Amino acid sequence: MSDVTRPATRSGAFYLALLWLIGAQLRLTILAVPPVLPLIHRDLALSEKAIGVLSALPVLLLALAAIPGSLMVARLGARRGCIFGLAIVAIAGAARGIGASVPMLYGMTLVMGIGVALMQPTLPTLVSEWFAARPGFATAIYANGLLIGEAVPAAITIPWVLPLVGGSWGGSFAFWSIPVAVTALLVLTMTPHAPRAMAAREYRWWPDWRGALPLGLLLGGTGGMYFSANAFIPDYLHALGRPELVTPALAALNAGQVPASVVVMLFARRLTGNRVVFVVSSLVALAGIAALLSPLPEIIVGAAGLVGFCAGIQLTLSLALPPHLAPPDDVHHVSAGMFAIGYFVSFLIPPLGGAIWDATHIPATSFVAGALSTVLVIGAALAARSLRTAPAGSAPRR
Repeated sequence: MSDVTRPATRSGAFYLALLWLIGAQLRLTILAVPPVLPLIHRDLALSEKAIGVLSALPVLLLALAAIPGSLMVARLGARRGCIFGLAIVAIAGAARGIGASVPMLYGMTLVMGIGVALMQPTLPTLVSEWFAARPGFATAIYANGLLIGEAVPAAITIPWVLPLVGGSWGGSFAFWSIPVAVTALLVLTMTPHAPRAMAAREYRWWPDWRGALPLGLLLGGTGGMYFSANAFIPDYLHALGRPELVTPALAALNAGQVPASVVVMLFARRLTGNRVVFVVSSLVALAGIAALLSPLPEIIVGAAGLVGFCAGIQLTLSLALPPHLAPPDDVHHVSAGMFAIGYFVSFLIPPLGGAIWDATHIPATSFVAGALSTVLVIGAALAARSLRTAPAGSAPRR
C-alpha cells in the first residue's frame, strides 16, 4: 500500500508543529548539560579540559555521523530514520546520569550524540515530503524549534527542573529525555511511512569536499564560538564568585538566537549568501566575548545575549547556504560535507578552551578559543568565493 505522507492527511498546522517539535529535540538533551556542569564537576572531579570534551562530544558525533546519517535516510526512509534517532537520544540521554559514573556519563553521551547525528539529515527530507511547495517556510519552522530547544534548558533547568528532581543532575537528564520520547511516539503513531523513490544503492552520498570546505569552516567557527560559551560560562561565573548569574547568562546566550532567526526570516533575501553579514556579526560577537569579562552583572548577561544573537544569525545563514548556492542535485553532497567539517571544527574548540584554562589557571582564558572561532568565521567568509558582497539580485548560483 502506498502511504506517502502529505499534509492533507492531517492539517498542515499539525505537520508544522511536528516539524518544530522534532527540530527542538536536535538540541534539547545536548543543551541540558551546561546548567548542571558545576554539579557534574563537583561530583565527578572532572578537569576543565574534561568538561570541554563532555560539552563537545555530541558535536563530534554530528561530524562523524553526517555521512552515515544520509545513508540511513536512503535505506530506512526519513520518517523511520527520525524515529530511530529520537529513540536513541531519549534512552541514552536519560542513561547519562545513571550511577553518577564517568564511564556511563561519557559512554551514553557518545551514544546520544550518535542518535542526534542520525536524526539530523532526516529533517530536510521530511520537509520535502510534507511541504514540497513550501520548503523554505517549513525549514524556518524546524530551525526555530532547534533554537528554542537550545534556549529552554538553559533558562529553566536550575530554577525549576533541579528542584523537581531533588537537585540531581542525573535526574535532570532523565527529565529532558521525556519530550524526546514523546516526540518519537508522535511520529511513530501519527504519521505513515513515505518510501524513498530512489533505491539506496543509487543514492549519491559522498560529500563534495571542495565545495563544502568554506561552508564547513563558517559553520564550525560559529559552532565553536557558541558551544565554548555554553561550556565555560557556568564554571567561569562560579570561579568569579557569581553563581547566581549562571542561569540568566545561559538563558541570554541561548534565547538570543531566537530573535536572530526572526531577523533572518524577515530579511532572508538580503542576508543569505552575503559575506558582509558573517564578517560584521563575527566582529560584534568578538566584542561580546570580551564583554563577558566585565565585572558588572548586567554587562555579563547582555554580552552573553549578544554572543547568542550573533551565533544565531550565523547558524541560520550557514544552514541556508547549501540550497542557496548549489544546484538541487548537489545540495546533499555539499550539506553532508558542510556538517562533517563544521561539526568537527566545533568539537575542537571547547576542549581547546579548557586546555588553555588548565594550563594558565586563569578562568578568563577559556574564552580565547571562542574568540579564535570568530576569526575563523571572518577568514572563511572572506575566502569563500561563492559568497557575495553585491546586492541579492546579482548573486550567482553555482
